[in-house]
Amino acid sequence: MNTSNQLKTAIATTALLVTASVYASDYPSRSITLIVPFSAGGVTDVIARAVGKSLSAQLKQPVVIDNKPGVAGAMGVVELKNAKPDGYKLAVTPISIFRQPYIQKTNYHPIDDVTYIATYMTYDFIIAVNASSQYKNLSDLINKAKEQPGSISYGTPGKYAAHHIAMAMLSKKSDVEFNHIPFKGDTEAINALMAGHIDSIVASNTIVPYLNSGKFRALATAANEKAGDFKSIPTLHDEGYGFDMPSPVGISGPKNLPDDIVQKLDIAIKNVQQDSEFKKVLANYSVRGHYFGSKEYREFAVTSFRNEERLLKELKLD
Repeated sequence: MNTSNQLKTAIATTALLVTASVYASDYPSRSITLIVPFSAGGVTDVIARAVGKSLSAQLKQPVVIDNKPGVAGAMGVVELKNAKPDGYKLAVTPISIFRQPYIQKTNYHPIDDVTYIATYMTYDFIIAVNASSQYKNLSDLINKAKEQPGSISYGTPGKYAAHHIAMAMLSKKSDVEFNHIPFKGDTEAINALMAGHIDSIVASNTIVPYLNSGKFRALATAANEKAGDFKSIPTLHDEGYGFDMPSPVGISGPKNLPDDIVQKLDIAIKNVQQDSEFKKVLANYSVRGHYFGSKEYREFAVTSFRNEERLLKELKLD
């Protein structure tokens, strides 16, 4: 790039940031669009709507939910890439966006193209079996897999999902071979377990009603702590495997989002944690509230993106 072009680029960038700063002074002055990269009616969508309602009350402007499912939850960051950095288009960002670039070609960079604002919840992953199963605890399941490598099947909502990664890590750390059966979602995997087509499952919070009704038995969680409906379930740390599978969900904006807009949104998202309606929705789905501020969330994103490459190579998933 010659000197003239460099100067033009610098001027354009400065103008963009100055304009964004002007926007920030009275932000928000109109409705905000929050992209939810999953279908309407699902757990992530329902909780995002509760977040949007709380943000709307705090910011005194409507927060409009725009569902854009697909690309393993990455449609939000895809949309952000071409959005103005004015805070009027935001997206729900799941951890899958850090893994996707190592699995297939993507038209976004999860660090360079995103401003991380704050997280508001985290999913837990549960290893479970049918209530009638002979496997009473995780050791039973692993011992059987040691006796007959590949004989124990487990269902997940898809290849490379966090559920799959968690079980692949357990397989490596316990030095046993499991048989992975990918489905199109938690619901299909749950139905397969109920019908006896698979031996076990790794599911998120959608499994809770089946645990509470006594249809399924939980063997362990991949959570970093015991909380909520999972207080009585041993974690993989408790079982001696020394790892967990964090899955915080947050809200992000396009790159170059002005600091004062980020700060205003960060504070509002933090306040959502105290919103009684939000807490009620979380409780309905046994989901844990989880807050990372903008600095911590970005650090988590950078670390997670870097670790995903190492992890996928280490696990040698095919």
